[in-house]
Amino acid sequence: MKHSHSRNAGLTALGSLFIAIALLTGCAKARSSQTPEPKAAARDPLSITVPASLRERIKTGKPRVAAVAGMMDVAGRIEANEMRLARVSSPVTGRITDLRVAEGEIVHRGQVLASLYSLDLSQQQFGLLKAASAKQLAERAVARAKQLLTAEVIGSAELQRREAELQQASAELASARDQLRVLGMSPESIARIEAGHGVDSQAQIIASGNGTVMERKVTVGQLVQPAEPAFVISDLEQLWLIADIPEQNAGGLRAGEEVQAEVAAFPGEIIRGKLSFVSAVVNPETRTVRARMDLPNHAHRYKPEMLANIRLRDGAKRQTLIPDNAVVREDNQDHVFVQTGTDTYALRTVTLGDEFDGRRVVVSGLQPGEEIVLDGAFHLNNERRRILTQGAAD
Repeated sequence: MKHSHSRNAGLTALGSLFIAIALLTGCAKARSSQTPEPKAAARDPLSITVPASLRERIKTGKPRVAAVAGMMDVAGRIEANEMRLARVSSPVTGRITDLRVAEGEIVHRGQVLASLYSLDLSQQQFGLLKAASAKQLAERAVARAKQLLTAEVIGSAELQRREAELQQASAELASARDQLRVLGMSPESIARIEAGHGVDSQAQIIASGNGTVMERKVTVGQLVQPAEPAFVISDLEQLWLIADIPEQNAGGLRAGEEVQAEVAAFPGEIIRGKLSFVSAVVNPETRTVRARMDLPNHAHRYKPEMLANIRLRDGAKRQTLIPDNAVVREDNQDHVFVQTGTDTYALRTVTLGDEFDGRRVVVSGLQPGEEIVLDGAFHLNNERRRILTQGAAD
């Protein structure tokens, strides 16, 4: 009886043990089913390992460091070529009676620009008449003296005196003619006055060359002086493009250097030329050096006082350069592929400057000696984007 009871107690204990093991196993399975599996490491979207299919198209190396001249932008303007500009004034003091041209008109050498009434011109013409009359009297006196000398009425000294008077009268007449020519009278008009056909008080202001009337400084009824310009005429076939270069940037400027310019009135239209002049002095007020480029203007498209932006080379500096093919344009920023491991490269944002002969200046974003993709960056970036797109689809 006691033996049976012991056996039943042992069986009960063994059953309890099996039940406990089963419960522990179930809980472990439950916990195992609830624990998430570890995720795979996330891919860097800017990094890529060069695939075998692209290795032959990828060229790598270090950026080049060289001395290059930077580009400098300065404000400029178009001006009339002073070598082709004329300030035309009245030859005599007088009052304007008639204007023949207006601003903007094209005129030619010898064309009448204005007429005026001048008392000074009348007085000079009277002086011509007096000189011509004095010469005629002197000529008659010499002829009479020669007859009297032949008749032995006078001596040779008297003849010589009268010949000297004739020479003086001839010189005064020549001087009177020259003065009228200086005042703008033609030889034909002078000859008519000398022949006794009356005095003409009307003077004319004549164009001294071909060009466009830039300024008209007189009006009808205005009293003008010979020292005062009445018209400004400029030949607009050839203009000047002027720039005032800051003193600190003008040290290396020389005539003959290449220049690019863009006139505000014609955006996107690049003018190329060379400096024809660089001033030898600094403007003490603005601390600038004036430089200019000749600007052909046969079609008269450009006009004096138009504004322009002028680009020219600054002093040479050592710069980091990369080829254009190394640059990847992404999200409106410039990037390059920088080596991060064996055949592994990462896309890095860089700041770029000016372009020189197919190379770009690196302002920031690269360290000296870093290995980058020099050629084939475009294809490598396309492969990077393809892998990202495929990964997103999976």
